Amino acid sequence: MAKRLTDNINSQYFEAINKMTPKKARRRIVVYVESYDDVFFWRSVLGRYEDDKLTFDIMLPSRNQHLDRGKKAAISNMLKGVGRDMIACVDADYDYILQGATEMSRQMLENPYIFHTYAYAIENFQCYAKGLHETCVMVTLNDHRIFNFERFLQSYSQTIWPLFVWHVVFLQRRKMTMHFDMCEFNKVVVLPSVRIQNPKWAIEYLSKKVRAKMFQLERRFPKLKDALPETERMLRDLGINDNNTYLYIQGHHLFDLVVSPVVQTVCDILRNEQENDIRDRAVHSEQARTEIACYENSLGKVKMMMKKNTYYQFSPEFQKILADVEEYLKKDF
Repeated sequence: MAKRLTDNINSQYFEAINKMTPKKARRRIVVYVESYDDVFFWRSVLGRYEDDKLTFDIMLPSRNQHLDRGKKAAISNMLKGVGRDMIACVDADYDYILQGATEMSRQMLENPYIFHTYAYAIENFQCYAKGLHETCVMVTLNDHRIFNFERFLQSYSQTIWPLFVWHVVFLQRRKMTMHFDMCEFNKVVVLPSVRIQNPKWAIEYLSKKVRAKMFQLERRFPKLKDALPETERMLRDLGINDNNTYLYIQGHHLFDLVVSPVVQTVCDILRNEQENDIRDRAVHSEQARTEIACYENSLGKVKMMMKKNTYYQFSPEFQKILADVEEYLKKDF
């Protein structure tokens, strides 16, 4: 038996509260997310559907006077209670790819009141290639395009794709996962320092590591090689392919070790370029110092601006999330 009133909080609880509010009051939908960083992302999803009749209240789940963080907490503690007036929004992790092969995956995919990112995590959206130039502009206030992020991340995706398919084959076989887990996969697909003027070198280096690992896997697990074509077809049917693989690998790894270092390097060059331009245009050195100080005070931080950039809203994965929300609203409201 529940010892606290809060232990009984579920969708029916909030539905009862909504029924007690004045008729003209907006219906309040409680939305549970995994972490504080997720609040902004899911606000960008759900906020567009608010009107004079409906509002979303996004928060972290709480139990026994402490915060539960992570998908297991968000789903496990709230799963029995989600419904029309209380929903959960989580990172897909690998559960979208596993397509119900595990209990967690089944819960996430089959419950209409649990919404997920399709991409591995919100960090992957923050690395959305088409929006990275805008991130650089937000950081440096310099609109000069000196690096093709789309081509770079496409090349990165195409290079790691064959190994990613191997990785999924192991994920599908839970007893085999230990032989090629996410940690091992991440070690292979991490990039060396990228030279902005010649990023091809880093991709070629990565390609050598990928080929070496695939050769090792083919020798150790020859029978699993037969599963590769079917797994690749399954992934492509889900919208995952060799051009967007980067959106489906671990988000923290992609953000911290692949994309943000490249964005930082590009921003450093753009900042120096802008400061040199200020010096060239200044009438005297005092004016140059004043202008540069003013400019530097206006600069942003790379990781912060990556998290604030919402260009990911144009991605196919984000559109799938919107479609899920619209289906929920159409059905329940």
